[in-house]
Amino acid sequence: MRLPEPVDLDPILAACAGRGIDLGLDRLQAALAAGGHPERRFPAVQVAGTNGKGSIATFLHAILEAAGLRTGIYRSPHLQSWCERIQLGQQWVDGKTLQDDLRRWLPLATQHSLTVFELFTAAAMDRFARTELDLVVLEVGLGGRLDATTAHPDRRVVGFGPIGLDHQDFLGSTLAEIAAEKAGVLTASQVAISGPQAPAVAEVLERQAERCGCVLRWASPLPSEAEGGLPLGLPGTFQRSNGAVAVAMAESLIAQGWPISEQAIALGLQQARWPGRLELRRWQGREVLLDGAHNPPGAEALRRELDRLDQRDQLKGLPPAGPGSGGRRWLLAMQRTKDAPALLDALLGPEDRAAIVALADLPCWSVDALLAARPELAGRLQAVTHPQEGLRWLSPPGPLPVVAGSLHLLGDIWPLLDPPDPGTHM
Repeated sequence: MRLPEPVDLDPILAACAGRGIDLGLDRLQAALAAGGHPERRFPAVQVAGTNGKGSIATFLHAILEAAGLRTGIYRSPHLQSWCERIQLGQQWVDGKTLQDDLRRWLPLATQHSLTVFELFTAAAMDRFARTELDLVVLEVGLGGRLDATTAHPDRRVVGFGPIGLDHQDFLGSTLAEIAAEKAGVLTASQVAISGPQAPAVAEVLERQAERCGCVLRWASPLPSEAEGGLPLGLPGTFQRSNGAVAVAMAESLIAQGWPISEQAIALGLQQARWPGRLELRRWQGREVLLDGAHNPPGAEALRRELDRLDQRDQLKGLPPAGPGSGGRRWLLAMQRTKDAPALLDALLGPEDRAAIVALADLPCWSVDALLAARPELAGRLQAVTHPQEGLRWLSPPGPLPVVAGSLHLLGDIWPLLDPPDPGTHM
């Protein structure tokens, strides 16, 4: 899946940039009302959670496309271009259209003190309305109850990916508190679908669904291909759970009268593509694995997948990545808002080493700060000054190297990678 070209939005977004993250619905709802209520001109489904949101949204969007519906998808964040956040059918929004849409909404954004994400959400809803789409998939940005996407009044079905500890500075310090914020998207008129959750999370979702009169259904992971399950276009065993949520959401839409066939579900699952999620690429011919894991639950899922791949490679007679291999090399960037020591605990094997790089214009964990938290990693962490130096550090022969820790890092290295091989799949 080829990403759109970067587009410079800084001069437009500068007017809202000072507000940072400021969760709430009142400002955006007022701006949308003043702008003619574009959010009322198309129905939507919404996807919440901590991890897997983008994958569920991608699967469902591909299913709707395969069914012949005129559909769009709203995602966040992006890898290298703001245009990635708005997809109309199989096309990204083009840069000129996006700039024009944001400029049209900028006076209302200034009047109502919108954040950057709120301005972007207003412009996206307006673009979806102008394109006259049948149904739009909205991925929650942060939390749920007060997220800008929740300003949409007609969210027919809501899906939940795994809910874990992340963004505690905004959502709460416990799983139950975070789950309550994410469950705040539920309303009486909806059907909600969730994959497996921790007991504390499941209790919150069930309680909130009962409180508001929402139907909550649980989706078990899809069977593997070896067990007769459908093939998936997104790699990783954890995608079996994300795919199951998307399928159950599609089935709920079918029950509401939407024309989605079993063939469309199967085709959509197989055709789904989303860059930077357990994706094999090459740098100067050297294979490297990319994954956007940036919180402990995502890191644990990535580690489980790597262990599975290592077992597969050993069965093929390839060099092991475990003890005696010299370890795996990692290129990591981790923002200060993340629990980086817990990320390292989840990601690094006993002999693994990591190069740590800072992201431009974002406060990140340094090697010194990481070693203060995890002194036992002395000699296994080293600083690199820029992503290209980090890629060179990954290049010696050995187990498959990995780039992770931040989607921003993936975006920084994207232009440096070899052209993608369309046939590469894990």
